Amino acid sequence: MPRDDQPLELTPSLLLRAYAAGVFPMADGAEADSVFWVDPKVRGILPLDAFRVPRRLARRMRAGDYSVTVDRAFDEVLDACADREETWINRDIRALYAALHRMGCAHSVEVWMAGGLAGGLYGVRMGAAFFGESMFHRATDASKIALVHLVARLKAGGFTLLDSQFVTDHLARFGAERVARDVYHRMLDAALATQADFAALPYDASPELVLHASSQTSKRA
Repeated sequence: MPRDDQPLELTPSLLLRAYAAGVFPMADGAEADSVFWVDPKVRGILPLDAFRVPRRLARRMRAGDYSVTVDRAFDEVLDACADREETWINRDIRALYAALHRMGCAHSVEVWMAGGLAGGLYGVRMGAAFFGESMFHRATDASKIALVHLVARLKAGGFTLLDSQFVTDHLARFGAERVARDVYHRMLDAALATQADFAALPYDASPELVLHASSQTSKRA
C-alpha cells in the first residue's frame, strides 16, 4: 500500500482533488498527528448493476421495524465509525469530512432502531461517483440496511461508480469486486465526467421501493 506523509495543509478542496485523482487519506490511529494518502494497486468497488441483496436481509428489511434517514446525523455516524479499537480516522480526517458534509459533498445514511442510532455509513459524492468511507452497526443488520439504501439511492440517481476502497467479507456478500488500479482510474474518470442526482430517491422511500431500486439496472447501463 503506497503512502506518503502529508506535507501540505489539509483542506476540503485538497481532499476533493485527491479523490478526483483516485487517492484517499488515512491515519495510523485516532491520536495520529499525520495523514497519508493511499492509492491501492487493487481497488475495491461495488458494481451497482451486480449488487445483490441476500434473501434473509430482504425479508428483514420488509419487516420494517426500523427507520432510515439521510444526512440527519452525519457527525454521529462519523464518530461511531471512528469509535473502535483500530481506526484510521483521526482529528484532522474527522474535521475534513465534517467540512465536506457542510459543503454538500459528503453524505450519511442512518438506520434507527428502538429510538436510537443503530447503524449507518458515510462517504463522499463527486459527479456520478460515490466514495464509501466507513460504516458501523450497533444492532444486527443495521449497516447492511444502510448499504442497501445507499445503493438504491445511487442507482435511482444515475451513479456509475461505488468505490469501497477495499473488499471485505461483509462487502463480498453484496457483490464487491477487486479491480486493478488502471481499471479503477478509467472508471473514475468516466464517473467524474457525468452528473448524478443523490436526491432522486424519495427520502421516505418504503422498504419495497428501496429493494426494487437496488435491484434495477442502472439508468446509464
